[in-house]
Amino acid sequence: MTPNIPIDRLGVCSWSLQPSSAEDLVRKVQEVGLERVQLALCPMLDDPEGFADVGARLKDAGVTILSGMFASLGENYSTLESIRETGGVRPDATWKANLERAIAAAPLAASMGIDLVTMHAGFIPHRIEDCGYAILLERIRTIADTFGEHGIRLGLETGQETAATLIDTIRVLDHEGVGVNFDPANMLLYGMGDPITAIDRLAPWVVQIHAKDARSCEVPGVWGQEMRLGEGEVDWSLFLERVLAIEPEVNVLIECEEGDERIEDVRHARRLLIGN
Repeated sequence: MTPNIPIDRLGVCSWSLQPSSAEDLVRKVQEVGLERVQLALCPMLDDPEGFADVGARLKDAGVTILSGMFASLGENYSTLESIRETGGVRPDATWKANLERAIAAAPLAASMGIDLVTMHAGFIPHRIEDCGYAILLERIRTIADTFGEHGIRLGLETGQETAATLIDTIRVLDHEGVGVNFDPANMLLYGMGDPITAIDRLAPWVVQIHAKDARSCEVPGVWGQEMRLGEGEVDWSLFLERVLAIEPEVNVLIECEEGDERIEDVRHARRLLIGN
């Protein structure tokens, strides 16, 4: 798998390691042989006893926080239909609580020097005139402004819509603080197109990469399957060429969301991505 990602641009998503506390997260990041992390912000809100000092603990251990991740309340990933109904900031039932959550998370992120936070916005309708499009865009704008007040950009994660829909959305938003967190596996898992074609189109807006692999499902409306890096359908040689060509340079965060061997899966991904 070539070309290789420079080690100083490679990290791991904290939630992939399923940490039980800040101390446990530090230990696991060190165990996988990395010194950089994308930090899930919401555990600091939901479990302050376990994660309130996570920023300080990571810093003391020499671990750099490359970005943050904001997760919306009420998301149900059981099926594609359930996440379509509950994902991101689209549902009316959870919008107020999610805005309050973002308002609380933004200063926490800023206090740790984080300048990029990523999230799933929710399934964006494919046409501007579709029901709910205007409301969802206004909510994305509000979240972007909330983080932007603290000097933080917002990265919309790929997968729940096609590259074309996401491009149209970013252009309509016309918000300097909004970019794209590109996840090639999500394009396959959600059945939203070829990852290489998608990153070619989205490259001007990409602010971060998630390194994850998957196989698509031939049955419409059914989840694809996440795989160990290099064992799915992503053409990593071509994909990494695209990643290394993006300007300005972007960081790559290993993400694993399936399986019981997360430490070894992250180590495996690390070896493939840096070439040893």
